[in-house]
Amino acid sequence: MSRPHIPFAVADLSAFAKSLRAHLASHDGLPSHVELLNMLARAGGHGNFQHLRSEALAPSTAPVTSAQATPPLDRAKVDQVLRHFDDKGRMMRWPGKTNHQMLCLWGIWTYIPSGQRLTEREVNAAITEGHTFGDYAILRRSMVDEGLLARTPDGRIYRRIEQLPPPEGLAIMAEVQKRAEWVAA
Repeated sequence: MSRPHIPFAVADLSAFAKSLRAHLASHDGLPSHVELLNMLARAGGHGNFQHLRSEALAPSTAPVTSAQATPPLDRAKVDQVLRHFDDKGRMMRWPGKTNHQMLCLWGIWTYIPSGQRLTEREVNAAITEGHTFGDYAILRRSMVDEGLLARTPDGRIYRRIEQLPPPEGLAIMAEVQKRAEWVAA
């Protein structure tokens, strides 16, 4: 039976070295293998080696901190991208900038039903509902290329790929939905 690989990383190498030095200085003689593993784990911020091992081998269920989850929102970019959408939440034109195109796709992504297998005709209808410039094919292909839609190799069945958008994508999606709901009301 092979041993599992246990990754070990520290955020601050200097603090780690100081902590490890203190653990080694307080120990009489040369530490055993297990004692050294425990010292390394404690210096890295874990209770002991078993704690480090259980965290490394367990599925990730730790809550994501806000610093990890949300990079800062670029409000200026969101405002620039929203200029490509009308007051009904439909995309009016395909942007020239690639990073704006990707963010616009999040707005179109909101029109694709989640959790369903769709035919190409159904995907085209959903995309057509979300834009006014008449080129659903470029939007569909771009969504597949960017990993927002998956399709079978023959191109007959599509499905929306559920994922967490970047902060700008979330802001665009929220505004597109708000505009579309305002029209529906």
